Amino acid sequence: MNRIQKLFEQIAGVYQAETHRWAVAQEIFATPRVDVAALQKPACWRRKSRIYGTRR
Repeated sequence: MNRIQKLFEQIAGVYQAETHRWAVAQEIFATPRVDVAALQKPACWRRKSRIYGTRR
């Protein structure tokens, strides 16, 4: 029965390993890595302010 199933998958063009590779590729490349909403604010506003010359 497994042999028939494997033969059918080969004829249909759907391999389980190929399906797994496709799922892994989608997980890696389909998810956005950069939060573009954070880039809407100018960089000078995103930086923390530095205070110079205040010695105690």
